[in-house]
Amino acid sequence: MSQTPNIVRSASAGSTSNVVHANVVRSSAVTPSAVTPSAVTPSAVTPSQRRAQQLDPTDSTWWRNAVVYQIYPRSFADSNGDGVGDLGGVISKLGYLELLGVDAIWLSPVMRSPMADHGYDVSDPRDIDPLFGDLAELDRLVADAHSRDIRVAMDLVPNHTSVEHPWFAEALAAGRGSAARSRYYFRDGQGPDGSAPPNNWVSVFGGPAWSRITEPDGTPGQWYLHLFAPEQPDVNFDNPEVVADLEQTLRFWLDRGIDGFRIDVAHGLAKAPGLPDMDLDTAIVLRHTDSDPRFNNPQVHPIHRRIRAVVDEYPGAFTVGEEWVDDNAQFAAYLRPDELHLGFNFRLAMAAFTVDEIRGAIDNSLAAVKAVGAPPTWALSNHDVYREVTRYAPDDSPEGIAIGTDRARAMLLVELALPGTAFIYNGAELGLPNVELPDEVLIPVEWVEEKRTRALSSGGVLYVVGPPHVSGSWTLTAQAFTLDPDGLSAPLRYGELASRLGADPGTRVDAVKVREAVLALRRGKGMVSDAADHDTWSAGSFFTNPLLDAAQAATLPEAAPRYPQPDGTVKSSAAWLIEAAGFGKGFGTPPATLSTKHTLAITNRGGAAADDLLRLARQVRDGVRDRFAVTLVPEPVLVGVSLD
Repeated sequence: MSQTPNIVRSASAGSTSNVVHANVVRSSAVTPSAVTPSAVTPSAVTPSQRRAQQLDPTDSTWWRNAVVYQIYPRSFADSNGDGVGDLGGVISKLGYLELLGVDAIWLSPVMRSPMADHGYDVSDPRDIDPLFGDLAELDRLVADAHSRDIRVAMDLVPNHTSVEHPWFAEALAAGRGSAARSRYYFRDGQGPDGSAPPNNWVSVFGGPAWSRITEPDGTPGQWYLHLFAPEQPDVNFDNPEVVADLEQTLRFWLDRGIDGFRIDVAHGLAKAPGLPDMDLDTAIVLRHTDSDPRFNNPQVHPIHRRIRAVVDEYPGAFTVGEEWVDDNAQFAAYLRPDELHLGFNFRLAMAAFTVDEIRGAIDNSLAAVKAVGAPPTWALSNHDVYREVTRYAPDDSPEGIAIGTDRARAMLLVELALPGTAFIYNGAELGLPNVELPDEVLIPVEWVEEKRTRALSSGGVLYVVGPPHVSGSWTLTAQAFTLDPDGLSAPLRYGELASRLGADPGTRVDAVKVREAVLALRRGKGMVSDAADHDTWSAGSFFTNPLLDAAQAATLPEAAPRYPQPDGTVKSSAAWLIEAAGFGKGFGTPPATLSTKHTLAITNRGGAAADDLLRLARQVRDGVRDRFAVTLVPEPVLVGVSLD
């Protein structure tokens, strides 16, 4: 997982190079009958039963100046002709990797998994998924790699399990307050019927971070936390059993000669105490900040010290953490002598091909680790980051790709010349770009709001149909959108949307990404239809932002938003004016009230009629007019009714 967690899988060296879009299925409920526990029961290997040891236990610092080659197994090399890369394929390429001169390989997840997120949803952390082979084949891989002086690291996914993990099936069957549920974050919902999520957290993938289960007796039940897909419930490291199981997993693989681990979501293993609400204004799909209560909490460091204590029992083994932490002091805290050996610094991978950005990324990466004496790490791409050839190319024409290839070659030389540890994504040495697959071979993705397929990105008509929660002119039942064949959006008009996309206003970006960002933005404001959430029973923003002349704008309080327009008028914020006039979120008496998430939305709390909506709208309009001498104008088209 990452800031761009496993949504785009980049092209890889081998038989099935491509961009693969993760089959992340969104679901609002999970029932016990839908969950099938793994047929394999995890088992431990005692120290006396160790099959192998690390490559060179006498060399405990090799990782400080190493070249680590990341292998995405399913698209690296296929040994049995089923179209999916596997461990046998990796073994067949060890001679190539030896000649390439790498010090270690890192295997992206090969543990048993239903593959809802391409292996980052683990159902048995101490077994190999049959898709890739078995334990015996992994043992052969480790032995063959060691014979060539190549170490082997595995992807470790401790933050969450699959819904098909036996623990989760047990939790669903056990009921409220059970020891089984305490391994995860199960919470009662808010409201008298528990129909609202326990807090306002959103998933890194977009949509709510909570899914409601059906209890064994068939009644609506508790909610469980999943910072990523609903198929990936987060485990609770406050539970000693969770910590002990992770230690068992570490020893299981280390006892088989594994030389270390890349730790997925290393900064997310501990959540803020009490699970406080997050700032939805800063919530962006696939991104988060250092102050986000979902990540980077101080309680994560004791967990990493427990991990390090186990790894230190195996001389020569190492850990590298996936840390999306911007502040250098907070980043370095993960790399203290008793925590992680290495931490991924993604600044170079995110830098544009300019002298200033590259120099700034290098300087910052060096400074980030200086205080704790840890080596810096360097990466230009991985399974979460677009390939450097594609990123550096000015466009996808043959000429543009040629430029991207030359730039990528130059940056690879820069990376290998820098002090510290270099991570090379498989195929980077070959200059591979991203490759788009045809729509017919892509896996459809199901979202909470509606279904879509990648075919929509190449043009066509998308119909969004919502349930008619209220009658008459309140309801948007269908809307048609024709997408530009080039796959780009219209020019971005709204600063908040542009900010979420990391783009400048007026630019055009990938339409699918825009759609996802718009849904995330609107979802945080209760403006994406949800039959269980009355805050979404609205027609969206009811009042438009007013356009004022300069004199009128000057009479507003100093704190009032003002946006000068090309024609000399000044736009202000209807939401700000409404709240400043005393009409806060949730204002009103059912059946019609303002939304608790979005001041501009007038919501139907159940059984409201047009008269109820208009009565509240008049009250808000008149209150703003009396306070600020500004008359708000309705945004929806009113048919057969009027505010006057």
